Amino acid sequence: MNVILLEKMHKLGDLGDQVKVKAGYGRNYLIPYGKAVPATKANVEAFEARRAELEKAAAERLQQAQTRGEALQDTNVTIEAKAGEEGKLFGSISVRDIADAVSSLGTEVEKSEVLLPEGPIRVTGEYQIGLQLHTDVQVTINLNVVRG
Repeated sequence: MNVILLEKMHKLGDLGDQVKVKAGYGRNYLIPYGKAVPATKANVEAFEARRAELEKAAAERLQQAQTRGEALQDTNVTIEAKAGEEGKLFGSISVRDIADAVSSLGTEVEKSEVLLPEGPIRVTGEYQIGLQLHTDVQVTINLNVVRG
């Protein structure tokens, strides 16, 4: 399935690129979420007519992400959690908990922007957490999980 990307997608392409993707990925994710349109002749002409406004919107989103990234760079966040004597948590710290803690400091962060490649945090300690605010903007925050 050929689609025209309406925004920059990590490991797929840039705004306006025509890429070939698997049919299910295009039908079930890219098109319903407004990230792409099918690459028909009519859609190509419509995209070319709207290209300037789409590029302007993409630049605004990038600028907002960079502003949020500068505000969040090297932020220290502390989360208290119930834990045993050895520091093992009763439960875990997930992306939602981290997003809520960072958002409470004043800069909104969605749970989809928090990167935990090794899964939820299950032990107290200090962690470096990545936030993917935009395809081109990634910042690192310091997370301290303490026994509460």
